[in-house]
Amino acid sequence: MQSLPQLSPLAQPHLVASFLSGRNGTTLRAYRRDLENFRSFVGASTIDEAAKMLLSRSHGEANALALAYKTNLMEKGLQPATINRRLASLRSLVKLARTLGMVSWYLEIENVRSEPYRDTRGPGKEGFSALLDEAKKGRKNKTARDQAILRLLYDLGLRRGEVVALDLEDLDLAAGTLAILGKGRTQKVNLTLPEQTKSVLLEWLSIRGTTPGPLFINLDRAKKGWRLSATGLYFLVRKLGEKIGIKVRPHGLRHSAITEALEATDGNIRAVARFSRHKNIQTLTVYDDNRLDIGGDVARLIASRV
Repeated sequence: MQSLPQLSPLAQPHLVASFLSGRNGTTLRAYRRDLENFRSFVGASTIDEAAKMLLSRSHGEANALALAYKTNLMEKGLQPATINRRLASLRSLVKLARTLGMVSWYLEIENVRSEPYRDTRGPGKEGFSALLDEAKKGRKNKTARDQAILRLLYDLGLRRGEVVALDLEDLDLAAGTLAILGKGRTQKVNLTLPEQTKSVLLEWLSIRGTTPGPLFINLDRAKKGWRLSATGLYFLVRKLGEKIGIKVRPHGLRHSAITEALEATDGNIRAVARFSRHKNIQTLTVYDDNRLDIGGDVARLIASRV
């Protein structure tokens, strides 16, 4: 049987658009940033052009380019997680191109080795309580919004991207649920709201109103009414932390929530995995090890035997 001719990368001008289509908002923005970074590295005028520069090379040449890109990212001192995510974006693009018959090879450049989470405790429940108290000070509309945000970050262990992506229609106070589009997911899941969380959300809605749109909006004069951005939420939490003398970020509240969940369930990793929505349950063993300080316990045992 005669083999079909291989398509040229130039024959697929909409490859990048196809690659990005169907992604949720957070994933789409991340992929766009990663591909834009690669475009800048290769000196292309557009992301499409950058993709063609990669795909028009031979297997060895493409991997050499990807390796040079990886080296450049490492020389900039970026975190392993950032480097690996950008390499994963390239590998995914090439995988789609291979599926479409544009190339016959894969990118084989390996990720940078990364250490597991070192600090999974975050500010702790005492730190969260202090943040919540600080958030109660000030203008009523801002205090109501900020308390609701803090509660979602901690009570449900939400990521900041998940919080800012929420729309009013995702919240069903009558049913006591919140529909979340999780990291790397394509469908929303309903999470049960604790009574404390429902209470602050109800207070926020009494101020926000029932107009469809973003659940959390910007209250600053310049962008009042616009959707609160991930960056805006980051600085919101950081500034509250600065006021009470602790260094904290939104993901730190998620860390605290997961650690507290392990404490409350006596290390029930299966139950906490449902709470945290981690795809890889092994991630939670790091939280559990850090919570218990297993390594420190063994060190003390060894020292006591001398």
